[in-house]
Amino acid sequence: MDELIEILEGINPEVDYSTCETLVADGVLTSFEVVMLVTQIEAVFDVRIPPARILPENFNSAARIWALIEELEGEE
Repeated sequence: MDELIEILEGINPEVDYSTCETLVADGVLTSFEVVMLVTQIEAVFDVRIPPARILPENFNSAARIWALIEELEGEE
């Protein structure tokens, strides 16, 4: 999870990722930033995020993003 927080802070260091649960809904992460995030997650965690899983609800909080990463790791 710490690596994920570091990636998120690299995108926008002014957000409290441990508490924010509306990253996409409130526009904290733009669609372009989500694409950047997906690319970084795939590289760092060695997972592939299928387009069908790139949904706002999967990227609204660091906890949900982490859960997605864990789900994808379990599918390999």
